[in-house]
Amino acid sequence: MILVFARWGLYCFAMTSSSSDSRSLSPVIDVHGLAKHYRVADKQEGLASSIRGLFHRKSRTVEALRGVSLTVEPGEFVAILGPNGAGKTTFLKLLAGIITPTTGAATVLGHVPWQRHDDFRRRFALVMGQKNQLWWDLPAAESFRLHQVIYRLDRQRFEQTRDELVELLDVGRLIHQPVRELSLGERMKLELIAALLHEPEVLLLDEPTIGLDVVAQHSIHGFLRKVQTERGTTVLLTTHYMKDVAALCRRVVVITHGRILYDGTLTEIIDRFTTHKIVTLDFEQPPSETTIAGWGYPCERDGPQVRLRIDRERIAETLPRILAGESVLDVTVEDVPLEDVIADLFRAGRDEYALAETASGGQA
Repeated sequence: MILVFARWGLYCFAMTSSSSDSRSLSPVIDVHGLAKHYRVADKQEGLASSIRGLFHRKSRTVEALRGVSLTVEPGEFVAILGPNGAGKTTFLKLLAGIITPTTGAATVLGHVPWQRHDDFRRRFALVMGQKNQLWWDLPAAESFRLHQVIYRLDRQRFEQTRDELVELLDVGRLIHQPVRELSLGERMKLELIAALLHEPEVLLLDEPTIGLDVVAQHSIHGFLRKVQTERGTTVLLTTHYMKDVAALCRRVVVITHGRILYDGTLTEIIDRFTTHKIVTLDFEQPPSETTIAGWGYPCERDGPQVRLRIDRERIAETLPRILAGESVLDVTVEDVPLEDVIADLFRAGRDEYALAETASGGQA
């Protein structure tokens, strides 16, 4: 009898362990064919058009998202990039459950976001760079206390977490000052603290560094990197600043016209979408136009400095030839700036969409 119970105990432990392992291995965010369409009114200017619109209103469908599928594993820091109107904010709102999709399915932490279960709402946070969650006329410390009550946080744990986050961002002198009196960068730091007080497992950031100066951006980069590393938080970040991406994210997802154009690592995006490197040469005496033309590469001149765009495969054979024939003081070889690569991707997505729309008669 004892042997039977022992075996049963081992079986139950094995089943529990395997179940726990499967949960840990399952993606935090799992999206399939997610689409969101809006009906918007087309209103013409002028009084007559306004009166006519009362009886015959014209409208059109805007496809903010068109069949997006994406999987995010635990602890990933993912950048969501795209031009204005690409669908980035709509995507985050869907994951937060603020709006419901037209079609498709998604789970975040095992929950359907737009069902808004209490357990789900306690386990994620959404920070939008252009909207405030702190009370405008109250000190941030009062809003923090309100968060403690809303999320039913243990007082001791709440104070410990709050003090750690305040120390990390060095804003202890600001939390007792009315939010309306703070600068944009100071408010954003306090917004991030408020979002992390309940220690969410998923953090959704919509352009958190918009309008911030270089010092504030650098401070927030270090803060997010430390919090994400120590807590293992899964973070999705939308931004237009490539410095945010380079400082924080290994994985990049590019969305244009509501669809994913690219999903991969930051290094792969440069290798895949660029065919050349930028070579900067500082000469003791600037070479002649004939000499530069003989190298056969597009270039920019600035006095004794010349910048060449040389094919990746020909760097090794071209540089020795140039260095042997000219008096070069300094040389640097670097990848194409990330901003240029992303801009080219945006243009490619725009052109692809325009071609598809033309081919389908405006129904792309």
